Amino acid sequence: MNTLSPEILTKLKSILPPASISLDPPVLESYSHDRSIIPAEMPQAIVWPDTAEQVAALLKLCNEHRLPVTARGAGTSLEGNAVPSQEAIVLSLERMNQVLEILPQDFQVRLQAGVVYDDLNRQLASHGLFFAPGPSSGDLATIGGMIGNNAGGLNALRYGVTRNHVLRLQVALADGSLVWFGTRALKTSSGFDLVQLMVGSEGLLGIVTEVVLRLHALPGRQTALAQFKELDSAAQAVYEIISSGILPGALELIDPISIHHINLYKNWDWAEVPTLLIEFHGTPAGMEGEIEIVRALCARLGASKFELATTPKMVTELWSGRKEITNAEEALYPNYTILNGDVAVPLSRYASAVRHARELSLKYDLPMSIFGHAGDGNIHCHTLVPPEDVLALERGHQAADELIRFALSVGGTATAEHGIGLAKRNFLLEEHGASVEVMKKIKAALDPNNILNPGKMFP
Repeated sequence: MNTLSPEILTKLKSILPPASISLDPPVLESYSHDRSIIPAEMPQAIVWPDTAEQVAALLKLCNEHRLPVTARGAGTSLEGNAVPSQEAIVLSLERMNQVLEILPQDFQVRLQAGVVYDDLNRQLASHGLFFAPGPSSGDLATIGGMIGNNAGGLNALRYGVTRNHVLRLQVALADGSLVWFGTRALKTSSGFDLVQLMVGSEGLLGIVTEVVLRLHALPGRQTALAQFKELDSAAQAVYEIISSGILPGALELIDPISIHHINLYKNWDWAEVPTLLIEFHGTPAGMEGEIEIVRALCARLGASKFELATTPKMVTELWSGRKEITNAEEALYPNYTILNGDVAVPLSRYASAVRHARELSLKYDLPMSIFGHAGDGNIHCHTLVPPEDVLALERGHQAADELIRFALSVGGTATAEHGIGLAKRNFLLEEHGASVEVMKKIKAALDPNNILNPGKMFP
């Protein structure tokens, strides 16, 4: 690893105070990886700016010296999106964590990119508002990271993913320019939509420093648990619920293997059967009618149980179980390689995609937990590979690739909400074809020296 020259260090210290720069090897190591299984790359330095102007000045310096820069939020990325390239500077936004202005009359909030999702919603709750997507990692995930990956989550079915909530962005470009994109109006037909260009760009086109988000009023909520004898029936119920005209606030599928892991981790005794968690949003009268329709629908498809959560404790337990599947498996299998799958398919193919995932687990003789945001066709699969088993790891990757190619074959996507990063670069061309060349031209126009998160996304 090269070390930064005295000239660059001096310039860095003219932009940031010494406490905002680290060359300490243990600190560098802790920022060299994210939550993916991608091998780490040691950066040359970590910097923690406090202001957008500092971010812009840092990018200008790095651009002049052709130093690669990887922006980082909380490092919860699952596809290697935040793994720095060799000899990069990691630009951490975690200290830019201020909610700057809540505008309840406009259902909007202005904030810095390092604000954590759950922290934001705690502040918004006193105004009767919330930022809706609902990532399972919301206790850690930052708004900037969510924008970089166009994150979804539990409530994305009803309210949309991150891109549906971003109105304005302040972005530091590779040349050190600091610009605003977008408008606070809820609709506009003025010019190119540069906000949407930035959402999902994984830090390749610019670094988001400040955001204006669209919010929603906190709704009434009611959670239901539906248990089935067969996974096919649970998956089919997802399609039937949406076909009925009901749009739940959340509609999540959890397979028996996932529930087994939750039970072991939490010392619970949930029935280890295919399960749907359904959250209804609205007025009491409206929710009551929807609940009875869904109850009857699930019974027709063979549900063995349909139960409403009657206490706040029960509601918290149900959603805690769903959100902590990944934590449970990492704790239960500390030496295993856990391959994360994240595909989405058109809703009519959801049941067949779940069936295909289960068949791949049998075909490759590897345990696979299947769960996810079922209502928008999003499947998460965790394939558990025993330690130091090279052949099993190869089979695991083959299973993951086959699931992606199945999703693409039916009009789906290789990555629903985790991004491309390093892990899925080979599928970008398969999914997007010739339009990848257009993406490369946009990247070259905004970052001609390729300093912003180089090596990510493009094959």
